[in-house]
Amino acid sequence: MADLQTSLAQLRSRMQQQQATPAAPQPGEPPKHERKLDALGRAYATGKRKNAVARVWLKPGSGKITVNGRDSEIYFARPVLRMLMNQPFVVANRTAQYDVVCTVNGGGLSGQAGAVRHGISKALTYYEPELRPILKKGGFLTRDARVVERKKYGKAKARRSFQFSKR
Repeated sequence: MADLQTSLAQLRSRMQQQQATPAAPQPGEPPKHERKLDALGRAYATGKRKNAVARVWLKPGSGKITVNGRDSEIYFARPVLRMLMNQPFVVANRTAQYDVVCTVNGGGLSGQAGAVRHGISKALTYYEPELRPILKKGGFLTRDARVVERKKYGKAKARRSFQFSKR
């Protein structure tokens, strides 16, 4: 009888511990995302497009964007690339609220601008998880995986054949 009472007491304590711990999300409800910040209070994310990789640090500020140690207006001279880079802030209605410091390498300017946009979007979701549905709906969190196709032997380029002459 004493064994039964001790096993019942153990069962009760185990049940109380399970109720005290937070339950995993139910299959029907969406998962809750948490804030991910480093020791300096910045959100870090990696963005990629084509062969370009951007490492992005985001923190509250005046809206200054620095790319590879230079101002974004100097690094991305074309207005289209700057507009592309600022799209996540415009969609999330957070224009001029965050400072961005990023380093980019690989690819060309267009791929680098896309990589910075992807990194800014991911960092925004880490800083403010409630922005995730808005950015996801806009397609900013999806990595554009298209890359240049490799050249095949017996071809002039990836698919182009050499010019054919009958004579």
